[in-house]
Amino acid sequence: MKLETLLRRREPDLALVIGNGINRHANAAAVNSWDALLIGIARDCIPGVTKVPPGTALTEFYDVVELKSDGRTGALQAEFCQSMADWRPFPHHRRIMEWARRHRTPVLTTNFDEVLSHAADCEFQFPPDPKFTAFYPWGCHFARHLIDDPCADFGIWHINGMARYKTSIRLGLSHYMQSVRRAGGWIQGRSDESLFRAKNRRDWQGARTWMHLVFNKPLLFVGLALAENEVFLRWLLIERAKYFRMFPERRHDAWYIYVDDPRDERQAGKHFFLESVGIRCIEAGSYGEIYDNPGWMHA
Repeated sequence: MKLETLLRRREPDLALVIGNGINRHANAAAVNSWDALLIGIARDCIPGVTKVPPGTALTEFYDVVELKSDGRTGALQAEFCQSMADWRPFPHHRRIMEWARRHRTPVLTTNFDEVLSHAADCEFQFPPDPKFTAFYPWGCHFARHLIDDPCADFGIWHINGMARYKTSIRLGLSHYMQSVRRAGGWIQGRSDESLFRAKNRRDWQGARTWMHLVFNKPLLFVGLALAENEVFLRWLLIERAKYFRMFPERRHDAWYIYVDDPRDERQAGKHFFLESVGIRCIEAGSYGEIYDNPGWMHA
């Protein structure tokens, strides 16, 4: 199945999962560069560094930078967020967000920046949550109005934190493991409000957060490498597969759009993992075929 066909057939019930690839397409790469931003910050802590060394994941690289920063953890996160303030949307950002808005499609993103919300002309929505914490603002989102049910309407939800809450940013492997611990309690904890124990799917702890989308919508992954360093997201996909195994009547499809790279020796292993957790891999001929796809123009 091609991406255009998928968009036309499944548009009423999809949720998009968008990664940093959307910021690397076309002219956006010269302005919205996550890698360049990280290297720029690293130079202040590790003199002479010009790139992430092969064999070191970006998450691990950030942890190394933090270790060598003399305890400047909060300052590093603040600097990272401040550096993203000038990132801006390009036509392909607007095209995809307009498609999502027209079809009331929720959007999950691993990005910290607000490029997608600017592209969709959305406002920040702060839900009335007595348990709110700036470390995990998982109920906050960007939309035209406050959303009670994440599955019911278009909104933009940030998985790994958002720039306006610097302590929420998940940059290092240590950060990812903290998210795993928090989400794990919500998913398989002993409370009757955990996902696996809740009698009603709308009553579990994450029902008004982005996590509800992961377990209750068909997912379309765009612009994500989903490599081994995406520890938190890949763990969530394993938990999603376990949940559907326990409740097969609640199962939802998922698709991963990628461009073939014959030089990538890890690609086959990644596809093995994704297929094993219920995600179908769909090849696109180029990145232009993804971000400039005519399917995004479909009314």
